[in-house]
Amino acid sequence: MEGNATQVVIIESLNCPMRLLVQSTVECETQGTHKGLLLQEVNMARLLPRFHFKVSRLAILYVHRNHLSGRGLDICADTLVGDEMIKGISGGQKKRLTTGEILVGPSRVLFMDEISTGLDSSTTYQIIKYLRHSTCALDGTTVISLLQPAPETYELFDDIILLSEGKIVYQGPRAAVLEFFAYMGFCCPERKNVADFLQEVVSKKDQEQYWASPDQPYRYVPVVRFAEAFSSYNVGINLSGELNIPYDKRYNHPAALSSSQYGVKKIVLLKTNFYWQLLLMKRNLFIYVFKFIQLLLVALITMSVFCRATLSHNTIDDGGFYLGELYFSMVIILFNGFTEVSMLVAKLPILYKHRDLHFYPSWAYTIPSWFLSIPTSFIESGFWVAVTYYVVGFDPNITRFLRQFVLFFFLHQMSLALFRLMGSLGRNMIVANTFGSFAMLIIMTLGGYIISRDRIPSWWIWGFWLSPLMYAQDAASVNEFLGHSWDKRSGANHTLSIGKALLKSRSLFPESYWYWIGIGALIGYTILFNVLFTLFLSKLNPLGKPQAVVSKEELEDREKMRKGETTVIQLRDFLQHSGSFAKKTFKQSGMALPFQPLLMSFSDVSYYVDVPLELKQQGISEDKLQLLNNITGAFRPGVLTALVGVSGAGKTTLMDVLAGRKTGGIIQGNINISGYPKKQETFARISGYCEQNDIHSPCLTVHESLLFSAWLRLPSNIDSQTQKDFVDEVMELVELIPLKGALVGLPGVDGLSTEQRKRLTIAVELVANPSIIFMDEPTSGLDARSAAIVMRTVRNIVNTGRTIVCTIHQPSIDIFESFDEGGELIYAGPLGPKSSKLIEYFEGIDGVPKIKPGYNPSTWMLEVTSSAEENRLDVDFSEIYRKSNLFQDTQQDIFNAMGSMYAAVLFIGVTNGTAVQPVLSVERFVSYRERAAGTYSALPFAFAQVAIEFPYIFTQAIIYSTIFYSMASFEWTAPKFLWYTFFMYFTMLYFTFYGMMTTAVTPNHNVAAIIAAPFYMLWNLFSGFMIPHKRIPIWWRWYYWANPVAWSLYGLVASQYADSEKLVKLSDEVQVLSTRLLVKNVFGFRHDFTGIAGFMVVGF
Repeated sequence: MEGNATQVVIIESLNCPMRLLVQSTVECETQGTHKGLLLQEVNMARLLPRFHFKVSRLAILYVHRNHLSGRGLDICADTLVGDEMIKGISGGQKKRLTTGEILVGPSRVLFMDEISTGLDSSTTYQIIKYLRHSTCALDGTTVISLLQPAPETYELFDDIILLSEGKIVYQGPRAAVLEFFAYMGFCCPERKNVADFLQEVVSKKDQEQYWASPDQPYRYVPVVRFAEAFSSYNVGINLSGELNIPYDKRYNHPAALSSSQYGVKKIVLLKTNFYWQLLLMKRNLFIYVFKFIQLLLVALITMSVFCRATLSHNTIDDGGFYLGELYFSMVIILFNGFTEVSMLVAKLPILYKHRDLHFYPSWAYTIPSWFLSIPTSFIESGFWVAVTYYVVGFDPNITRFLRQFVLFFFLHQMSLALFRLMGSLGRNMIVANTFGSFAMLIIMTLGGYIISRDRIPSWWIWGFWLSPLMYAQDAASVNEFLGHSWDKRSGANHTLSIGKALLKSRSLFPESYWYWIGIGALIGYTILFNVLFTLFLSKLNPLGKPQAVVSKEELEDREKMRKGETTVIQLRDFLQHSGSFAKKTFKQSGMALPFQPLLMSFSDVSYYVDVPLELKQQGISEDKLQLLNNITGAFRPGVLTALVGVSGAGKTTLMDVLAGRKTGGIIQGNINISGYPKKQETFARISGYCEQNDIHSPCLTVHESLLFSAWLRLPSNIDSQTQKDFVDEVMELVELIPLKGALVGLPGVDGLSTEQRKRLTIAVELVANPSIIFMDEPTSGLDARSAAIVMRTVRNIVNTGRTIVCTIHQPSIDIFESFDEGGELIYAGPLGPKSSKLIEYFEGIDGVPKIKPGYNPSTWMLEVTSSAEENRLDVDFSEIYRKSNLFQDTQQDIFNAMGSMYAAVLFIGVTNGTAVQPVLSVERFVSYRERAAGTYSALPFAFAQVAIEFPYIFTQAIIYSTIFYSMASFEWTAPKFLWYTFFMYFTMLYFTFYGMMTTAVTPNHNVAAIIAAPFYMLWNLFSGFMIPHKRIPIWWRWYYWANPVAWSLYGLVASQYADSEKLVKLSDEVQVLSTRLLVKNVFGFRHDFTGIAGFMVVGF
């Protein structure tokens, strides 16, 4: 979407805040787009002259109610918008909301792209009728592109612009368009939808059937010829004449163009965003509460690990443990902000939409998000310090306690700002998570603890001075170790206190003013990161450019058209309209793999769900909400049945119940397959389900997707060559041959277009050779010609004896009449020639108006059976049908080296675990569909996902180990190098598998990241780096041995240093000890234990 205060563009994609109520969404958009122009207020006052209170406030209230009720959203005003994983409004209601939230603003120029996708024809008609009236009343300009417009909807338009191959074929009055094509020698048949005719008459594959001169030989008329003819046609001449006359600026109205970029004052935009984000915080309260509980639990564990009863203040080594606790605390505070990445990336599509529509500037979003994060920083850092400070045994001075709290507060603020910045820079979940993990790696590695300042290479020292953690580390260290608890001398020969000696030994700054330098640096970084966040949000665009795949054949055809070459049309065999020819084509097409025709019957099917808590609070006393009410019917072999109804009528719910895809709620009634009770375990093997949402693995090609489905779902007795031949036939059937090698891609980003993905969805189910096929909105999102191709394909499949049932929203006459029966609670019976049986049935009900000549029977049926008509006629169509005859039933040099290993293990591991979560989450959605279809069980899917990681991570481990080992000055021997590579490989593996496991047990990757975080923290705490296992309290040592990171660090350090006799100086700068004894005495690592460590790492 793009727009400004004068005009607005509405595109096909649906981007709505999933956790907001419908009413809240409209209210927020209204407050952000209401223009407050004097002319607008005058028009509103003229429309409602009886009311005398403040006009602008009245306008807002009127707009709310009008746009909710006018689009049928008043019944779901208090319902969450929802998404694929959160229950919310239906697809049609979401489409109406997306359109409605834009129309609440008084923009006078509207550009609307495919707004009818997912809507039934009756609702589409009402919306276009409303837009026509508002355009005329407010003297506006509206341009709309539609897919499959019904005749009555088409009649609402004044002018028509017909585009083909980038050229304007016709632009002018709707009433004159047929005359132009008659002039060109083409005629629209009597019962043909004019909109469908206009699309097909310029298509090389469909043009011949409309040739109006049988006595003259037909030759294909290219688009170039149409465009040239229009320029010399009287309508085209008049249009050119009008465009050649300059506009007289004397007739300009002062309000014709907006004088401001945004609709209201900037302070109002700021307030609106504050309100909107506060609502989102309330809706995401679970995440914030869970983060707090997680932080509190980790604080309690940290408190028990670093308990003052087990630590003292007598030596530099004692101080090292307290320094480790400070470092760990700051790492926890840093990691606590990591969830900002996923939360921001999830909201970016909405933020980009609002930005492009000029709802508000980027700073109007970033400032409230900054200020609303202050309470969470206050609470989380406050509780952490309160729980750990005195129990751990830090300096008891209250001033130092408060100073640590203030430091952690600003550290948390910096962390939130940093990860919001990473999210806005990455703009993609995987990229942003990688950026965030890399930022944490640099900040922590160069923070002065893992590697001391004097050991950082000169070419990396700039990173030390830029690391926010360095300033926090020095500030926290001087705040603690310059306190009275560390005033004792570090030895008889030393003049320095233990605290200052520790700071010197770790190359930390010992001056007290470094605390204030640290506070100032954190505040500066917080401001800088938020400013950059605002800048990136306003300047950067989403990653990837939405585009469709164009086949080589289509490019060649377009090039011929561009050069003006004429080609005699050659229709593909299966696109012929002859019924006998269609049957012949099918016999030749090889769609003859054996199957058993089956009949599906159901009687008194009812479906109940629990009443949401929000509805109970509004006074509803029932515990169960009935969504389906005693529905009876039958789907027969060789018969194509339609489930027709308005949006939200329950069509998809009924199909899900019959197909066994409803796992919650209560299902009552009888469902039989050819007389036998349906068993879901076997039913999935003989049925197919084409979902409304086209879910496919984005990294596969079209051909690979179909081969994969056929390989897993066809019987094992069918050889591979037959499978391939069958897949090729299905691809030919649904016109996917030109796209055979095309990547599927992500919807709305890259790869296949909406129409191409829809055909792939149908083909994926067809290659399973099912007896019964359910199709949920198979023509949704397709233009009339593409929809007709799909339905002719489906009709041909039915002719083989299969049972097919479809839900459908807005069928054209041709599509509607390709069905044999309607199947709904109010009608289930034959359509008859030209829908005569259906028309006869409804016209036989007293009070039902007669259908107009040429009117679409499906639209007429939806209109006459609407709730408003039922109330007007005081009838119950369901009851009438029941009574009719039709009814049927995630030391210092050694310490630095160990720190490098610790950083590598933790950060590469967490990066792998985090990066795999969104990838697996996408694939999991695909597996749900395929498992529901009986393609495979959960075990082979999980095994395949795990197996594919082994070679990839092996390559990753080899590349990293070779580069890092050669630069880290380790001993170059084959055993040591192989041990290092071994431990890194299996460490990366278990981190990756852990990330996959958390994704598998949680509803989405956002929750998986939150669940994984506390375990990463515990693995970090008990890794043996910050506090060796010998100093861990006895009641927590068991977890050290149960910690996979501890075993990885044990194996890495022991394999490199536990057999070395090289002498090293201890931290007191007096004693000298061999490396082997040092790692054994301090860390407890033994070289002969390396093999056991390797065994444990493999086990994890």
